[in-house]
Amino acid sequence: MMTSLLFRRPLVLASLLVVLAVLAVALVGPAIAPHDPLLINQNAVNQTSSVAYLLGTDEFGRDILSRLLVGIRPTILVAVVSTVIAAIGGTAFGIIGAYSRPVPAFFVMRAVDIMLSFPAILLALLAVGFWRSGVVSLSVVIGIIFIPQFARVAQSATLQVIRQEFIEAEHAMGASYLRVVFKAILPNILSPLVVQGTLTIAAAILLESGLSFLGLGIVPPEPSWGQMIGTARGYLSQNPMYVVWPSVCLAFTVLAINILGDALRDHLDPRLREN
Repeated sequence: MMTSLLFRRPLVLASLLVVLAVLAVALVGPAIAPHDPLLINQNAVNQTSSVAYLLGTDEFGRDILSRLLVGIRPTILVAVVSTVIAAIGGTAFGIIGAYSRPVPAFFVMRAVDIMLSFPAILLALLAVGFWRSGVVSLSVVIGIIFIPQFARVAQSATLQVIRQEFIEAEHAMGASYLRVVFKAILPNILSPLVVQGTLTIAAAILLESGLSFLGLGIVPPEPSWGQMIGTARGYLSQNPMYVVWPSVCLAFTVLAINILGDALRDHLDPRLREN
């Protein structure tokens, strides 16, 4: 059971707690922020940690802790929405690539191969240059970029499923194409797709943060962790901790999600499950 896995592997339990904490902050961050994250205070520029500002202030005198608490929400929102888009589109293309006529299957999977040949960050840079930056555009762009990963996973899993006898039984009973897909194929390929979804959320967080770092992500003054890291580069000598706090938060969040993804893969795949 997953519960026993958590208690047998403390690192997985700690990662789960980190992810739950991040999700909680994403939901209630603005309510628990000690200061207005957008409030400029010219009398408190680039201050270090103090009683008034626990993690210090940025170049405009804004509270770093408040901006960290608020800045995770758009990142998580983009990651989750883009993963849903990628999962739906990629699963559809993957099933078509494995359980369809040769011609459409060939063209679909060759398109997937072409997209996989380009680095995700390069495709994102090309796409966001044509659209206005923001949560919606980032979610769509990142979602489309990660469709090929889901397509490959779905195709591989579908190829294994369609060789099973129950698929032949469905065909023998005259089941339609859609019935076979939704009743027989899709329920049996959910496990690898769930694992891929977990790993994609972590990758989407990194990609969104990278775009925000380059100034192509979340639009200022709304904060995001990647944007804060990018801005803090210019103030390393004045306030080195300014870049440390968002970097640590981002690193621990992505690490925790990846550890959970690996644990989930071990749990769902009987070949990797611990005895």
